[in-house]
Amino acid sequence: MKAILCSAYGPIDGLTFSDLPEPEASGSRVVIKARAIGVNYPDGLLVQGLYQAKPELPFIPGMEMAGIVESVGPDVKHLKPGMRVVATAGTGAFAQKGVFAEAQCIPLPDQISDEDACALMCGFGTSHHALKQRGHLKPGETLVVAGAAGATGLAAVEIGKAMGATVIAIASTDEKREAARQAGADHVIGYDNLKETLRELAGRQGVDVVFDPVGGDTFDTLVRTMGRNGRYLVVGFAAGRIPQLPVNLALVKEFSLIGVFWGAFTQHEPAIYAENVRELFGWYLDGKVKPLIGARYPLSDAPKVLTRLMERGVSGKIVLEP
Repeated sequence: MKAILCSAYGPIDGLTFSDLPEPEASGSRVVIKARAIGVNYPDGLLVQGLYQAKPELPFIPGMEMAGIVESVGPDVKHLKPGMRVVATAGTGAFAQKGVFAEAQCIPLPDQISDEDACALMCGFGTSHHALKQRGHLKPGETLVVAGAAGATGLAAVEIGKAMGATVIAIASTDEKREAARQAGADHVIGYDNLKETLRELAGRQGVDVVFDPVGGDTFDTLVRTMGRNGRYLVVGFAAGRIPQLPVNLALVKEFSLIGVFWGAFTQHEPAIYAENVRELFGWYLDGKVKPLIGARYPLSDAPKVLTRLMERGVSGKIVLEP
């Protein structure tokens, strides 16, 4: 089978499109024949050795695969060949076939496409966990979403609206701002004069919740717009600079800085994660959320796609086709 292989940590263009042996199911693991493969920002960090985890080399990157169960190990209890599933793991998805533990696989309703299923995992999963378990977003509150045209940003806009918030989306270009507007944001703004614009929109009480996958200068500005009892969600650092918090701001404004790590959440709280997935699927089936598939590429283009994603040159979810 064909797969993307990372043989050494380093530049993304060092990834190779390689021939590998056909995978085999064993124990409680299954082999999935891919129909759609999700691309995520952490994938680019991982292959460069910049992520929290460093898998043993060589490895196949990729966190999400949707497709058909091809074979199952003898200890698999609920999945059968021919079933449609979506699987999530730290690695292993950038391939025509993947091997995943049964616990990493979720059966798919017929109404959810393979592409949308990938988007509902890491991207929507991160935003959902951030706003629900970490941010405790309440109906009527003001939510600010930075990087609002990325996969997690657009998801945060849609989920924020599903949870009853007033959503202010921040995006860098007209095209990205239109994507955020189509996702349902109440207000869509750029990064110029950000502090003043947010004060006008949020009023004297300030912002209740910030969803920030950007960091850098955006963080420096947004922490100064927080309202009392606000929650600032640290999701990532797409701008490249990990900012530092003047802690006196947290004291004076009485807001909380909260980290969001979806991968750790899925491992430490699997029952709650399963509830989140059920809620997301329900919202999707009810038409409350609908991922934007920004582009589709062949699997062989994964290095090029990852590079573009790391440069923040895409809107919505990027999917590889095997």
